[in-house]
Amino acid sequence: MPELPEVAGLSAFLGTQLRGAVLTKIQIVSFAVLKTADPPYSVLEGRTITGVERRGKFIIVDAGGTYLAFHLAKAGWLRYTESPTHAQLSRGKGYIAARLEFTRAGPDAASGEAHLGIDLTEAGTKKSLALYVVRDPVEIPGIASLGPEPLSPSFDLDAFAGILSTSTQQIKGLLRNQGVIAGIGNAYSDEILHAARISPFAIAKSLGPDAVKVLYDSMHSVLGAAVAEAVGKAPNELKDAKRSTMRVHGRTGQPCPVCGDTVREVSFADRSLQYCPTCQTGGKILADRRTSRFLK
Repeated sequence: MPELPEVAGLSAFLGTQLRGAVLTKIQIVSFAVLKTADPPYSVLEGRTITGVERRGKFIIVDAGGTYLAFHLAKAGWLRYTESPTHAQLSRGKGYIAARLEFTRAGPDAASGEAHLGIDLTEAGTKKSLALYVVRDPVEIPGIASLGPEPLSPSFDLDAFAGILSTSTQQIKGLLRNQGVIAGIGNAYSDEILHAARISPFAIAKSLGPDAVKVLYDSMHSVLGAAVAEAVGKAPNELKDAKRSTMRVHGRTGQPCPVCGDTVREVSFADRSLQYCPTCQTGGKILADRRTSRFLK
């Protein structure tokens, strides 16, 4: 699942490529992807893109005051091309959920127009990728309910400590809760907790001031490094860049790069978490919770 760093990378890339381009055609291929009806998505055709931004895990494309926003969910991705086919796609078939076509003026009169294309794709049978056309991004419930951005200067240690001090939630789930903190998902919560040497099952309000500071600093260092790695890369490079930076997430059975212990996994109904017993749980092996409702 794309999380804050990858979405930041995608947003920066699209901002560079699309600012000043004209959105010439939209094809909605998946019946389920479009979540809004007013305004109709057709109003975007012919509009010039004035900017691209990220909020949480959402990418928001500003088409002159009307906004196209999308959330890639668990299995979605973005494919960018400078050689679009212009083919008419059959609705309800294949892994492409939506196709966007753009034209952009060349750097000089002799260059002519450049043609650009974006496919929003989704693997698997569970379709969760979502696309919205709105007059204001806060009309989207998932954006309106977002918590603070973890790397925002206004989200300081005191604000973070205040959130943790009243929560009886396990810290892994709290970090992933988009209404509490925006943009962190399953992978980076594993990495942040490993860097902070905190159990994923620790109760948030049980953490003392020293642990809270270490966790806050780890959140900044892990996310900051990942954003720096992601920004400047094309979409087809971001997944490999993410995998290459992971210390525990997705590395079950491999040695912990810090202490050498074996990275362990706890499985749930639709996902898993990874952790190092020596670094995070005092050597304790956490019970498998495959049938648990935790983190749903």
